[in-house]
Amino acid sequence: MPTPLFRIQDLAKVYSMGEVEVHALRQVTLDLNQGEFVVLLGPSGSGKSTLLNIIGGLDVPTSGQVFYRDLELTRADEAALTAYRRRHVGFVFQFYNLIPSLTAAENVALVTEIAEKPMTPEAALDLVNLGPRATHFPAQLSGGEQQRVAIARAVAKQPAVLLCDEPTGALDISTGIVVLEALAQVNSELGTTTVVI
Repeated sequence: MPTPLFRIQDLAKVYSMGEVEVHALRQVTLDLNQGEFVVLLGPSGSGKSTLLNIIGGLDVPTSGQVFYRDLELTRADEAALTAYRRRHVGFVFQFYNLIPSLTAAENVALVTEIAEKPMTPEAALDLVNLGPRATHFPAQLSGGEQQRVAIARAVAKQPAVLLCDEPTGALDISTGIVVLEALAQVNSELGTTTVVI
């Protein structure tokens, strides 16, 4: 049996809002293996984004442990978490966060300039079937195309894991399917462990 890429043990997250405590996660335990495509489903407020943020090193749990390979994220300092995010994790959010004054290729290049072994922006855009749109600005792209640029930007650094927080939430159903197909293609071709809310 392969060693899991992530080992998550007894994870809990409690948010305190004045005298009220909100339990976002309660003793979550799971393993994620290299190359898996995992979908997290649940109602609003069930802790999906909280779990994703903790796995991505953007948030810390109240208790429990998260291991990425041999690195215990729950004990890592901010410098180690920054290095982890930079080297190993790609993020795709519901809103594309593209810079309007940059072309699709230039938006992707922002990541490739800080990555250790990036693919070219053109190769990343080709992976999501947007090569011909590389010189277009975000305003010249549809919502689905903008989200695929965001996916290309996230995978251009060739991360081991791709974390996607409702990447189709702002899209209609047919465009959402195209975006999910692009994520599946990335997972298949690059072997990136992909977690999608």
